[in-house]
Amino acid sequence: MVDARMNPEAPPAPEHTAIYRKDYQAPDWWVRHVALEFDLCAASTMVRSTLSVEKNGEHDRPLRLAGDDLRPLEVMVDGGEARWALDGSDLIIELDGNAAKVTTSVEIHPDRNSQLMGLYASGGLLCTQCESEGFRRITFHPDRPDILSTYEVMMRADKARFPILLANGNKVEEGELDEGRHFARWEDPFPKPSYLFALVAGDLAANADSFTTMNGRLIDLNIWVREKDLPRTGHAMQALKDSMRWDEEVYGREYDLDLFNIVAVDDFNFGAMENKGLNVFNSRFILADQDSATDDDYDAIAGVVAHEYFHNWSGNRVTCRDWFQLSLKEGFTVFRDQCFSQDMSSEAVKRIEDVRVLRAVQFPEDNGPLAHSVRPDSYIEITNFYTATVYNKGAELIRMMRTILGPDTFRAATDLYFDRHDGEAATCEDFVRCMEEAGGVDLTQFRLWYSQAGTPKVRVSLTHEGSTAKLTLQQEVPDTPGQSDKQPMVIPLKTALISAQSGAPLAERLVLLTEADQVELFEGIEEAPLLSINRDFSAPIIIESAREDSELEALAAFDDNAFARFEALQELMLRQLIRAVEDGTSPKADGVIAAVRNTLADERLEAALKAEAINVPSEAMIGERLELIDPDAVHRARAELAAAIGGALMDELKAAQADGAPGDDLSVAGKGKRKLRGVALGLIAASDPQAGAQLAKAHYDAADNMTDRQAALKVLSGLDAPERDAAFDAFYERYCGDSLTLDKWFALQAAAQRADTLEIVARLTAHPDFTMKNPNRLRALIGNFGANQWIFHDGSGRGYDLLARMVIEADRLNPQVAARLVPPLGRWRRYEPGRAAKMKAALETILAAEGLSKDVFEQVSKSLSLA
Repeated sequence: MVDARMNPEAPPAPEHTAIYRKDYQAPDWWVRHVALEFDLCAASTMVRSTLSVEKNGEHDRPLRLAGDDLRPLEVMVDGGEARWALDGSDLIIELDGNAAKVTTSVEIHPDRNSQLMGLYASGGLLCTQCESEGFRRITFHPDRPDILSTYEVMMRADKARFPILLANGNKVEEGELDEGRHFARWEDPFPKPSYLFALVAGDLAANADSFTTMNGRLIDLNIWVREKDLPRTGHAMQALKDSMRWDEEVYGREYDLDLFNIVAVDDFNFGAMENKGLNVFNSRFILADQDSATDDDYDAIAGVVAHEYFHNWSGNRVTCRDWFQLSLKEGFTVFRDQCFSQDMSSEAVKRIEDVRVLRAVQFPEDNGPLAHSVRPDSYIEITNFYTATVYNKGAELIRMMRTILGPDTFRAATDLYFDRHDGEAATCEDFVRCMEEAGGVDLTQFRLWYSQAGTPKVRVSLTHEGSTAKLTLQQEVPDTPGQSDKQPMVIPLKTALISAQSGAPLAERLVLLTEADQVELFEGIEEAPLLSINRDFSAPIIIESAREDSELEALAAFDDNAFARFEALQELMLRQLIRAVEDGTSPKADGVIAAVRNTLADERLEAALKAEAINVPSEAMIGERLELIDPDAVHRARAELAAAIGGALMDELKAAQADGAPGDDLSVAGKGKRKLRGVALGLIAASDPQAGAQLAKAHYDAADNMTDRQAALKVLSGLDAPERDAAFDAFYERYCGDSLTLDKWFALQAAAQRADTLEIVARLTAHPDFTMKNPNRLRALIGNFGANQWIFHDGSGRGYDLLARMVIEADRLNPQVAARLVPPLGRWRRYEPGRAAKMKAALETILAAEGLSKDVFEQVSKSLSLA
């Protein structure tokens, strides 16, 4: 250890070493209470912290407080001199006795904080982001989730610049100070981990409302934004009230404080943060109106508002013991927000949307170098594990347990979990144990879902003889980095046998697959049935079946399960696409066209379900089904199938495209019509680009809402037509002063299926409105470019070089955001040798960059199998 009083320089950068779950130990010292004083200024903020610490057990170890880019100006123990030193970035304090009050003072610089972790400046505001380890950038603290403390916060600031001062909990005092300054004091009576600390200061206006709880308590609600943005907060406020009511009705959970605040900020690494009583949101998940937000934006806002509110119980009142347990709060809460959104809209369509995301993001993650279990065993940088596996696959684990237990028993189990662990830092094991106790079931084998990475594959075949149908199942969990020879999982499969003649259900059963090889018999089946399996996507697996194309056509026509019907048509398309790629031929489209025609004509189906079912699978999804990906062949096959559908069904598609809904109609039916219009427009343009360009421009000009406007731009973005430039120029002129909406302008161009998109993206990186400092803008352009399968994987390798350069530049400003741009390069082994070599070289270029953060280092080194 080096005494900081003799070495005032900032500590050296930490080494990139791994942290292991098996090494978890309870803290040596608890922090029972935290008293913070802030003298706020964007250039220089003084932070004084007093920790009431208490020894945990019998030992003589000192108090270790984490710090990141902090220099102690003062260290005191019980008001007197302290014995202290720095060990790297940690502050080590020798303590006598079993309890003490430890005071430290530091100076921080919010306006220099480009990492957007800790206390930082954003558009004139000061705000915080502390999950997962940002609190140590504000003050010295153990900064681990298993240390829960009550907090009191005193803020002092210039009143003209920062008239609103917010923190967690309840405001207990405010007043005036000399020289135009003022203060506010907040107290949070509920013990919380440091990652849930929040503070916001700035010139803000509130959309104020209230909510009366099921026990008659009046809760004050505020959404704080810049005054000009107040008209765009109504949808978020309604979503908040809907969420509060839903959590009471479905889980019996009442809000506990007297005040709930939300603040929207423009610069934010995540979507939002559930800080106790003071949620801080990325503006894109709060602000919406008909002119600037799509239907998907409206749905996302409602889902994210619900997610962060639901965290009040599943994350705040019951939090994580350590960061390896992240899915305890995130997987459970994603499941809760998914169910909320199903109840607020269309259950079937929402399920399809969630599965589409899972397959597009999590399945590739499971099938690549960054594969990890829902409860990881180790990490170098924890922010790299805020992944689709932890969140989305974690939610699927909760869904499977509910399927196994049934909804009523599942509710009893969650009641037990919340009651038993209220005010505690818990583990995934604690959650599963509550499921077992309430349900009277043994979930020992089910726990493998938490520890085994990879997406299980289940091969299914159905035979029929006499009056018996025999379902044969074989499961395999593929090898992933660091894991091989895996054990069979518990896989709940909602299964039905359907009459091939009438479409009537013959039998329906929940099959629990627990063995590597298993047979299920269905008696009393007098005719050869159709197999409908994994209905509602009851398990996050890949089904490999020997069903004939004709069987899929039949299921797409009359399966009574909406998800299964969607799935049959999508699988039918995928089969033709994969055959075309592998054989170098054109897709055989007749069966697909017939199924799409039937789907469009079926008046029983809601429009949004039709749109999801007839949408040709993405190039990324096609690639996932191939051993080695040839992006050119995939792009060709998909374009040909879309053109065939569009040409054969032009009249039906034009009818769907013409059947719109007013932009202020946010009903399920209204949103569904707009979704179907957009898909139909894309298929028309795939068949006849010239007619499609004219129709899309008319679609754009007539639009009274952003959903229709963006759907037209999406189609135009990939066309070589004068209408394209005219529409994009008009969009820019209209929205150049609205940063959130302008993100769409960047994103659409980055995702365009045009031969010159790579050059366009390169030019846009030098555009006056592009900035590396705003995560939304960086993700809009570079994130969407990395997801553009055909263009990013241009055979020249220029796309890889561009992404590598952007990752290196972004890493110097914001390592967390930079690291999330790496995965498209990390799957280099899945591509044909020429592209694979270029992708690998781009990763090596990043790895060789000087001063690489541990965030990016971990992603790149794992992608190269170096860690």
